[in-house]
Formats: sequence, structure tokens, C-alpha cells
Amino acid sequence: MTGSLGQRVRRLAATSAGGWRAPHHEPAPSDPQPAASALLDVSDLRVRFRTRGEVVHAVQGVSLTVEPGQTVAIIGESGSGKTVTAYAVMGLLPRTAQVSGSIRFKGVQLVGRSEKELQDHRGRNVAMVFQDPERSLNPTMQIGTQITEAIRRHLPLDRGQARQRAIELLRTVRIPSPERRFHEYPHQLSGGMRQRVVIAIALACEPRLLIADEATTALDVTTQAQIMDLLRELQQQLGTALVMISHDLALAASYAEEVLVMYAGRVVERASAADLFGSVRMPYTRALLEAIPRVEQEPHVLLPVIGGRPPDVSAVVPGCSFAPRCPDAQQDCREQSPPLEEHELGHWWACWHPCAGGRGGQGGRGGEGGRGGRREAAAQ
Repeated sequence: MTGSLGQRVRRLAATSAGGWRAPHHEPAPSDPQPAASALLDVSDLRVRFRTRGEVVHAVQGVSLTVEPGQTVAIIGESGSGKTVTAYAVMGLLPRTAQVSGSIRFKGVQLVGRSEKELQDHRGRNVAMVFQDPERSLNPTMQIGTQITEAIRRHLPLDRGQARQRAIELLRTVRIPSPERRFHEYPHQLSGGMRQRVVIAIALACEPRLLIADEATTALDVTTQAQIMDLLRELQQQLGTALVMISHDLALAASYAEEVLVMYAGRVVERASAADLFGSVRMPYTRALLEAIPRVEQEPHVLLPVIGGRPPDVSAVVPGCSFAPRCPDAQQDCREQSPPLEEHELGHWWACWHPCAGGRGGQGGRGGEGGRGGRREAAAQ
């Protein structure tokens, strides 16, 4: 943003976000206390859906913390609960969802808030860049109208000021000829430009937290890099925290400071990007890394895959949810679910027999960080 209007918008956004207060909510005695400096603090989040007589446990005890300006990546296969977790933070889950646990934004509890309160929260405090810009944008409305709609919803600007702000946003996300593009429709733009418009809408009120849900999946590799570089540049300019939701481990390794790996609605490994990719402990994380195509592989060979299928989250079964697909699984893995614990400084994992020293293969079973190692230590 440039000029006096940009400075005014920044002041308005800061004032409105700083002054946002949900009505008083008396926390339950069991509510955990948020981290002192955390922008977002999620603790023991659980989301269930009732469908056709079944209960789908989409998210099961997820906890995460996002500091101001931090980049956190949540990775995992489709159906692991990544997007449902983000929708819970945004307050976008349907009424059929049963949400428990704690979601605090700057210390304010969001679980149990009304839709009106959550509407004030969305856009002003936290915004989301959705996976498919073609579905995110209304094909019957000019892109300028869609941007100004978000601006006027949260900021006290008149029509002319909102238009000027929208043009500034289009220029900020590097869309050429923003005055002309303001009057165009989504179908007149390329996929990369449509995603830039979605980012402009998300940043309209300079939210403190931006959630990017597979924001580059539908784009080619070159455009992916441009969009991620743009997000990182805007993040540095505005001081916005970023939560990346992706199945692309290379993307997480390149841009995230902390990485959470989810499987079957649970966080199964969590560490800084350097620690996690440098010393993988969870066999599921190892399997994800091994499934990445590599340039040095021989041509015309089958790509490595994770055998089996993700579990049915509507069925509650004992043991580790990854055990049926894990080549290192042992009997105890099928009998008792391992808790997510901090086994090394800053490195959490949920596995009885982690990869020793971060290496894969059969030699990784029963490492010192796993239950087998603890048993040996106790015997001594």
C-alpha cells in the first residue's frame, strides 16, 4: 500500500482488530491457558460430524500455537483433518459440526461464539486463501466489486475510498493494469491472476493471521513459486502470521518455520522444519518423504507409494491409526495408541517405534525415543 489512504487503512485495520472484543465468555475450569505471546492458541481441538447415523471424528485432539509473524505448515494426505482444523479456526464449519476444545485468538476464546461474532472475526483478524480460486470468486461479479465488498464489510470507507483501496491491493499483489482489471470478471483472468485476486481479498483488512489452504495446488510450478514468494513478501511487509495447509512437503521445507504432520485427524509429528526434515521420527512422515519423485530415479520405474488406505475416521479402533500401513508396526502398535509427546527438545512425535536417528527402514524400530527404548532403560 502507498499513499495516505494506505496509511489510513492500516490505522483503521489496526484499530478495529485491536479493539475487537467478543462478548464476555466465562471459560470452563478445564480450559487451558493460552501461551503468553501467542497470536493463535489451539488446544485439544476436536471436531465431529454426524452423518447417516455415524459419527465422523474429523479432528481428534489437535493442539498448535502460532506466534505473530510466524509461518507454520500443516501437512498430510487428503482427509487427514488439515482443512477442517482451519475451518474451525475461521468459524466456517457447518452447524452439524460438534466442536470442543479451545481456540483462542489473542487470548479471546472463539469456541461457542455466535455467527455474528465470528463474522466480525473473519477478515479483520484472520483470513483464508482457498484452494481453488475459480470456486472462491463469484463468476457473475467484477473482481473489483468482490474486493470492495470485503473492504466495506470491516472498514468505514466510502465507495470511492474502497475502490481506491481495491486498486492498491491489486497493484500490491502484482496484477498489471489494476485500474482495468478492477472491472473484469474472473473468467477473463488466468489461474495465477485469479489466485492473486483471492489473496488481495484476504489481505483487504490486513489480518493478523492468514491461512493458505492448498493455495498453489492448482497452479503450475513457476506460478506456485511466484505466489509463495508473494505471500512471503507480503507477510514480511505486514507482519502477518501464515498457516500453510499443504500435502507438498517440499513447499513446507522451503517456507515454513514449524511443521505439523497430521494423520487421521491427529498431529503425529511436530518440530521446526529443520529438525523435522533433518531427523524424521514418525514412519508416516518418512513415508511421505519417500513418496516424493526424485530426479535421480531411473526412468519408467514405479513411483513409491504409501501402501493401503487412510483409516475410516468414523470407526474407533484401538492402536495406532497408521499401524495397518506401517512396515515397522509391532503388536503394541495395534493395541494402544501412542500419545504425542516431546521426546527431544522441540520435537514431538506419536510413535512407539520411531525411526532411529531420523533414518528409515527396519533399523529404525525401537529407537531410544520410542517405548522400546524406554523399556530397555527401565530394565537397566
